Amino acid sequence: MRAIWVAVVLAVAASGAQAADDPHTRALAAGYKAAFLCSGVFNAGRPEAEIAADDLEGIYPEYQALVRTLPATVDRQAKTVSVAFDPTLPPRIAAWRPHLGCAQLPIGARVDGAAKLPTLGIVREPGPKAAWPAGDEQATGKAPKALAPLLAKAFSDYGGKTTAVLVVKDGKIVGEQYRPGYDLYTPQRTWSAAKSLTATVVGRAVQLGKVKVDAPANIPDWKAPGDPRASITLAQLMHMGSGLWTDGPGNRTDEAYLGGGLVTEWATRMPLEVAPDSRFRYANNDTLLAARSVRAALGDGADALAFPFTELLWRIGMNHTTLETDWQGNYILSSQVWTTSRDLARLGLLYLNDGVWNGERLLPEGWAKFVATPAPAQPPNGPGYGAFFWLHGPAQGLPEGAYAMNGNRGQYVFIVPSKKVVIVRRGFDSAQARFDEVRFARDVLAALEAN
Repeated sequence: MRAIWVAVVLAVAASGAQAADDPHTRALAAGYKAAFLCSGVFNAGRPEAEIAADDLEGIYPEYQALVRTLPATVDRQAKTVSVAFDPTLPPRIAAWRPHLGCAQLPIGARVDGAAKLPTLGIVREPGPKAAWPAGDEQATGKAPKALAPLLAKAFSDYGGKTTAVLVVKDGKIVGEQYRPGYDLYTPQRTWSAAKSLTATVVGRAVQLGKVKVDAPANIPDWKAPGDPRASITLAQLMHMGSGLWTDGPGNRTDEAYLGGGLVTEWATRMPLEVAPDSRFRYANNDTLLAARSVRAALGDGADALAFPFTELLWRIGMNHTTLETDWQGNYILSSQVWTTSRDLARLGLLYLNDGVWNGERLLPEGWAKFVATPAPAQPPNGPGYGAFFWLHGPAQGLPEGAYAMNGNRGQYVFIVPSKKVVIVRRGFDSAQARFDEVRFARDVLAALEAN
């Protein structure tokens, strides 16, 4: 066993050394550092040293050593981050915009390209203080005695690296704790929990009659006569059942996330591999395509860029949420969303209320049931999958009908309709140290019942 372990360590070290010498890997590592420094500084207002310790550690091994050593420059006046990686090319650039956060310029682009990035032409004046959930006043309800000690243990006893936990019961916050330096206004990247937000953006577009979930997705690149992908529906994308080829399960999409590549360059070009709905394959591309379909249906202009904010986020009080785009304004809604724990709880409440907010129906009637209904093809093991939500239940020791938003590095939002409960956990986990989210959710529900 020790000989095998040594062989694995040597293999990883060798691959890391090879990656460091590869120009494209260096460009992607520089993009990783530029993106996370930019978002951490300008979305979240966090110190650079803290970002280096949290966001830039425990990452993909082929980038880890490079990210630690590549030199970065943060220009706080211009709101850009530059990371040098090659003496013959300009540094990698990430540039910030209000509401839209940081976008990466393509490899080889110079910093003056930041002035040409799409911007959201809406100035949203801060409104008066409002009561929860529209605002943050009068947010808390009676807390069960057993809950606070349990939430404190989330920072020590469940694994991982926790930054925040929050519990909503019967519409009120009954438990909320943060790591030092974090509070209710500190956003973090959602990673793939953003996929559930994409489901909600699609649902809002369905409610407004802009798209139909069972109709073919509106992907302009697929409209050439004879393209078989033109029949793939929005529902099949949301079920992770598009049948499109990807570079293996998980579909990391590094070119779009880290390389300054466009959604329309990468997600739209994959060929069919199997019949739609015949296979579950977790793929970032399916989410990127669903978001692209909504944008195309809305006309690709300023209204499409504003749609998630004016029609969804700001209507439910998600005022501390940033949706990031590629350099041509395509939302990267599979991962690149920065938001607070309270804003995620608001999203969970929208689903507990079946898409009704303050008496107004924002999502189609039954949309919560749709996203929590098992997709035609399911993962081979573990929790089930609905429509951009993970499905839980008695097999995981949770109530029937529980479902969740899940994201890399420990971003979890459990929605438990039968208990009228939303459970949020945020963190900076690594592959070697993961938070036990299901055990935590079970323990929270038990603590709520014990009161």
